Amino acid sequence: MPKPIRPYLYLTRIDKPIGTLLLFYPCAWSITMASYALQTPITTPLTYLSLFGLGALVMRGAGCTINDMWDKNLDKGVERTKTRPLAAGEITPTQAFAFLGLQLTAGLGVLTQLNWYSILLGASSLSVVTIYPFMKRVTYWPQAVLGLAFNWGALLGWSAVAGAVDWSVCLPLYAGGICWTIVYDSVYAHQDKTDDVNMGIRSTALLFGERTRPILSVLSASSISLITYAGYLNGHGALFYGGVGLAAAQLARVLWRTNFDSRPSCWKGFVGCGWAGFWVWMGALGDYVSLMTAVSG
Repeated sequence: MPKPIRPYLYLTRIDKPIGTLLLFYPCAWSITMASYALQTPITTPLTYLSLFGLGALVMRGAGCTINDMWDKNLDKGVERTKTRPLAAGEITPTQAFAFLGLQLTAGLGVLTQLNWYSILLGASSLSVVTIYPFMKRVTYWPQAVLGLAFNWGALLGWSAVAGAVDWSVCLPLYAGGICWTIVYDSVYAHQDKTDDVNMGIRSTALLFGERTRPILSVLSASSISLITYAGYLNGHGALFYGGVGLAAAQLARVLWRTNFDSRPSCWKGFVGCGWAGFWVWMGALGDYVSLMTAVSG
């Protein structure tokens, strides 16, 4: 890739697609579940999955830019983040701000393809996205705030398909996604816990400490239970519950195997948590395809 644009691509974490997937999966759950509930033609979920996939890529990159602008000085003191473009001085704050403007413009371009209800709902998430990097300075629960931001798609995906949110289904789905985010981002935060103490950064990794495994087990069970409940309220069948069961097994596997004092193990566990979101989506998608095949047959 051309050398001048390389720092900007690294600023978006383009080399680590797991972040985009973690943002996309709650959107995919919601789009697919809404399509199932309304029995929409296959073109509807395909259209919105494509739009939200592009939106997740753009907005995850924008979120990384916002985060690094907030954390430029903190990142210099953390081994894993000191080579990020802003911390390393490869990009100036002014350049990063201009790049953020381009990213948000692209994100707005995707958002305006949706109905007005969804445009307003999507725009309202920006306040949470903006304050998230600040939370690690004032609370041990920044992972919960990240959950509020990263699972907004569980609401937005439904409204894009249906024209409005079905709160009875989407609220437990959103809450389950938040619990899932706290799990995977707590695993992620264990990578930096030594540096975080020195830099005054707070996280659930430091809050939970030696109790991390049992606490994350409870949060995982809560996530699976809430997502299962959302599926029940939406009238899903065996394929959905099979997908959720695979997600539960994946989270249990991650929490059993992860060594929270090893950076490589925590990174592997973090990525592994993403597969739980994938299996939930596959369960919902299987149900949708099965239903539409029966209807068309």
